[in-house]
Amino acid sequence: MEGGQRDNVFLLLLFSLLSSGLSSLYFSVLDQCLKNPPKPQYDGGIVVNPELNSGREGWTPFGSTKIETISKKGNKYIAAFHRQQPFDSFSQQFYLQKEMLYTFSAWLQVSRGQAEIAAMFKAPPYFISAGSVTAQSGCWSMLKGGLYVNSSGPAELYFESHNTTVGILADSISLQPFTQEEWKSHQDLSIEKARKSKVKIQAIDGQGKPLANVTVNITQKKPDFPFGCAMNERILTNTDFQNWFTPRFKLTTFENEMKWYFTENSPGRENYTIPDAMLQFAKEHNISVRGHTVFWDDPRYNNDWVKSLPPNELSLVADRRMNSIMNRYSGHVVHWDVVNENLHFSFLESKLGENASAVYYLKAQQLDGKATLFLNEYNTIEEMGDEASTPTKYLEKIREIQSKGYQGSLGIGLEGHFRTPNLPYIRAAIDQLAIAGSPIWLTELDVESSPNQASFLMSNVTRFNLNLSFILG
Repeated sequence: MEGGQRDNVFLLLLFSLLSSGLSSLYFSVLDQCLKNPPKPQYDGGIVVNPELNSGREGWTPFGSTKIETISKKGNKYIAAFHRQQPFDSFSQQFYLQKEMLYTFSAWLQVSRGQAEIAAMFKAPPYFISAGSVTAQSGCWSMLKGGLYVNSSGPAELYFESHNTTVGILADSISLQPFTQEEWKSHQDLSIEKARKSKVKIQAIDGQGKPLANVTVNITQKKPDFPFGCAMNERILTNTDFQNWFTPRFKLTTFENEMKWYFTENSPGRENYTIPDAMLQFAKEHNISVRGHTVFWDDPRYNNDWVKSLPPNELSLVADRRMNSIMNRYSGHVVHWDVVNENLHFSFLESKLGENASAVYYLKAQQLDGKATLFLNEYNTIEEMGDEASTPTKYLEKIREIQSKGYQGSLGIGLEGHFRTPNLPYIRAAIDQLAIAGSPIWLTELDVESSPNQASFLMSNVTRFNLNLSFILG
């Protein structure tokens, strides 16, 4: 501010926060099983006969199965029965173009019970998954996904289920292409809506009277969006590491130093010297810390002495471990990853029973009621074909823990270990996870080494997630 009135001028900043998030019909029904499916997104996009109003036009059998179109109470759909192989279904041919981004959706049902169904694209020499959903009989579930291709060429859409005893039914199928420019434009609009706000500034003097023609200089001191980086024990002694880290990040996770195998390498001999020092360093530099992790369900990352314990002894030492680390750091961390990667692995469940995760989330809530408790998992947004950690399976795990009496928010931690990020699928997966109403964080983020690594990481993945209001850090 210029002029001689610097000392007696006040600024009133009136923020008009823009609402964000999806409010469309499709978002509201992502987690529902409907009696009748809605219209296809984008009117089906480039799909021929997306609502099956023209019989089997555009659709052919895939594999050794017979297909038919069915009309029931005014709704028409396609079905594949008497399936012998997982890929036996119906298909449609497309020509997919490199550099285009494709969003995909379909409403699916099975003839009895429930089964996981994946949307697949045969694009020789590759088979590409566009997403999956757990479909049920008697109602329609939405599969929402997406894909890209490395080279232009023909591709054939079909549906796949490893449960060959069920028939596959589909309706309201959509495949919509977007150019890179169109996708970026949509991101820009979303960032404007989700991450920015309108500001009204009024300068007044000591008597509250408005001042005209005042120059105001505003400097951003720190970003509002939590953007962090992992640290390890080398930060305690490496000055270059400290000087690089501290001005850039105000949030961190310790790589290994809070993990059970690090703090108690031998039974009963706990050593918190290094994580204590790292936490003190973080406090001195106003850096918030995520607690990672109380337990790890992957048996490879549990000490041999832990794995050798019989169930009754494991239960005792696991309780001791949880009480020890959480009582020590309660009030000093903002999040806890309680049972890491418990969709892919089940070390605790195999030893202590199928409810082990739920039991430890309940205990964690009692020990630290202020920190947000998180699940933390990989391949939910990276790999469409990993059936262990699909968005559907992630939501099922949350409901499972809540069904055992857990009250309160459960954070969704997403490990983003990407090869080449599939942006349409990432968007679809996060849309589905947002149904839970839980805080969603990218807890880990990296892209494999390649000539385009920096572009993929910054321009694509990081920028992409800034435009999603559901991502909180």
